[in-house]
Amino acid sequence: MADETPFLRLTGISKRFGGVKALDGIDWDVKRGEIHCLVGENGCGKSTLIKAVVGVHAPSSGTIEIDGADVPVLDPARAKALGIQVIFQDLSLFPNLSVAENIAIENHLEHALKPVRKERLRGVARDVLRRLNFDLDLSTIVSDLSVAERQIVAIARGLAAQARLIFMDEPTASLTRAEVNRLLAIVSRLKADGIAVVFVSHRLDEVVEIAERVTVMRDGRKVGTWPVAEVDQKRIAHLMTGLDIDHSIVARDMGDAPELLHVEKLSRRGEFADIDFTLHQGEVLGIIGLLGSGRTELALTLFGMHRADAGAITLDGKPLRLSSNRDAVEAGIAYVSEDRLGLGVILPQSIGDNIILAVMKQLAGRFGLIATKSRQKLADDWVKRLSIKVAGTDRPVQTLSGGNQQRVVLAKWLATRPKVLILDSPTVGVDIKNKQGIYEVVAELARQGVGVILISDEVSEVFATCDRVLHMRSGRIIGAEVPGQVSEHEMEERIYA
Repeated sequence: MADETPFLRLTGISKRFGGVKALDGIDWDVKRGEIHCLVGENGCGKSTLIKAVVGVHAPSSGTIEIDGADVPVLDPARAKALGIQVIFQDLSLFPNLSVAENIAIENHLEHALKPVRKERLRGVARDVLRRLNFDLDLSTIVSDLSVAERQIVAIARGLAAQARLIFMDEPTASLTRAEVNRLLAIVSRLKADGIAVVFVSHRLDEVVEIAERVTVMRDGRKVGTWPVAEVDQKRIAHLMTGLDIDHSIVARDMGDAPELLHVEKLSRRGEFADIDFTLHQGEVLGIIGLLGSGRTELALTLFGMHRADAGAITLDGKPLRLSSNRDAVEAGIAYVSEDRLGLGVILPQSIGDNIILAVMKQLAGRFGLIATKSRQKLADDWVKRLSIKVAGTDRPVQTLSGGNQQRVVLAKWLATRPKVLILDSPTVGVDIKNKQGIYEVVAELARQGVGVILISDEVSEVFATCDRVLHMRSGRIIGAEVPGQVSEHEMEERIYA
């Protein structure tokens, strides 16, 4: 493979937006049929590079070669015709159309003036899914599919359009580990068919597991490209950030700390049953389990969004009855949802308005009005305390990176000064440096006596941040582990068994 002409070669690619240089002299190549990972922090230029390759952004300078030929003029239609497809995080599917229609849409557009022949569309979709060794009901409406199934549809659509190179932008950000394993198997199948895959991910364990080569970007420049055998997760993290990330175990014995939250025989029909656990002051308690284990449903019940059918919750030694999330907030419980875009923030509104959302009642004056100075002081305080990178609190949240959006969500709930903070998959779609920043916030909150419940499906995350870890499966807690008393590998084997 080393002697072959790469399928894609970039030479000296630069891109300016006004006075900002987003890409600076990038030399890069992707070989035919290889799995190549592209990594870097949010804002490092990965997305701009991909958009330059697929013709969304015209480079300010440099050349692009595809299949050995110089391509001086490139637009999205030309890129697709040359076999380049991109699967963005939002997947860009048609939610109101069927699986077959989404997969074969490019095929239909080639014959747009002819009547739609549904059986031909179904035939195209069936053949592509067979190549992926994956079975889906072709008549199912895409909006009814899981995130993992939609990923498969997006990949299948690329194959139906004769893709030779597929960019996958954070394809595993919202998937469980079991779904990730299935996706990685499909990526390996694409390679076997001679299709190159550029895999963009913040999950470095996946990078070293699936890639043949890895390219690291920082501040619009290419740091370098290495065979994956020559770099490990720690080395990649250092190349991305310039920092040495501490991966030491932080688990503490919190058994002597005062009891903060006690849950006994908590059950909700069809979701979870007989949940028993205690959270101590200053403890970070992990809850891990695969999709469908009941972990998010439990969190929503503890936050008053759902009502339990049976069982009891005690907070600070007093019985707690939750009829709504307002009851939970007033009692001192805060919840950061796994769906930060749908439930965590209001994207078009300002950072300041988002931060004060949960404490507007406390800020309101005699006539229900909020003083501008009070709002600004609170917002500025939390922006500073959580190191949110922003030019001003009047900027819309949608202008921030994923990591900074997550910090705004944290700020909103920390402004309520909670006793218990429930974090549901808080680092999904967040780069490694911002992940580390969130973990540091969690550790600081624990030192201040806040009890933290950290829900995740990443063993490495709970292993490195939690004092204890509860394992949920099929709506029940089936085990408890202490990082250090078991190895990360042992914990992983039990979780994914």
